[in-house]
Amino acid sequence: MRILLAGASGFLGTRLADRLAADGHQITRLVRRSPGDPQERRWDPAAGQLDPAVVTEADAVVNLAGAGVGDKRWDDDYRRLIRTSRVDSTTTLATTIAGLPAADRPRVLLNSSAVGWYGNTGDRAVEEDAPAGEGFLADVCRVWEAATRPAEDAGVRVVRLRTGLPLDREGGMLKPQLLPFKLGIAGRLGSGRQWLPWISMADWLDATRFLLDSDIAGPVNVVGPNPVTNAEFTRELARQLHRPAIVPIPALALKVVLGGFAHEALTSTRVLPGVLARAAYRYQHPTLPQALKAALTPLTPPRPG
Repeated sequence: MRILLAGASGFLGTRLADRLAADGHQITRLVRRSPGDPQERRWDPAAGQLDPAVVTEADAVVNLAGAGVGDKRWDDDYRRLIRTSRVDSTTTLATTIAGLPAADRPRVLLNSSAVGWYGNTGDRAVEEDAPAGEGFLADVCRVWEAATRPAEDAGVRVVRLRTGLPLDREGGMLKPQLLPFKLGIAGRLGSGRQWLPWISMADWLDATRFLLDSDIAGPVNVVGPNPVTNAEFTRELARQLHRPAIVPIPALALKVVLGGFAHEALTSTRVLPGVLARAAYRYQHPTLPQALKAALTPLTPPRPG
């Protein structure tokens, strides 16, 4: 397929671009600067600017654009950036797609979202039919997903990827934890009872490819089948690194260091992959020990698509 990819320079986007290219797909990257090679096209999502001809060339569009939620300490300005970077990019793509003649529209839009949609679920397990929760990220996810509506109303298959916490030693939530764990100065966050919806990087990539080729539409929880609590995650990571994890990080300390993001870090989100399970998606790493072992092991070539 000819795939138009937004957010190609990010943590997930770089890995997905490599995987899709390895599978033989033609990848065109949307960039905000002047294009540096023939496979790049310029856009300005903040201004709603995208040449419709760029979208006409695509069989599928994948949108992973958005400022990283854990990249900086949250203040009002960064909260605004988290929201606008997601909503502006999604709105620009969805409205451009909807404005094309039916014959020129891509067949599918895979648009990033997050398990933050559900807010704090406590110990209650939720699937895709659960309503949006409360809190900043839940509100962001609500308007983020709503921004895909023009493409959906135009008859394009839209998949909203409610991604959990992809495990990879080079980024995401795992990378910043490795040094403290190796130094033996890490531990559970707060009470440790909050649920973490993790997924191995290999399964995130495979599930995304699976959804690209399927006829599935709507929200999809891109998470592993066996969520764990923060305390369980901490014990398993410490075991695999052969280090102690006996220094719990109090909630107050997290609030000092992380600002507004501390509330989200302490939120319990027990999410299950209902759609993927019913579609008989087969996980490479269905358990946390398997996923962490894969994340901490040098990369291997992708399995054939």
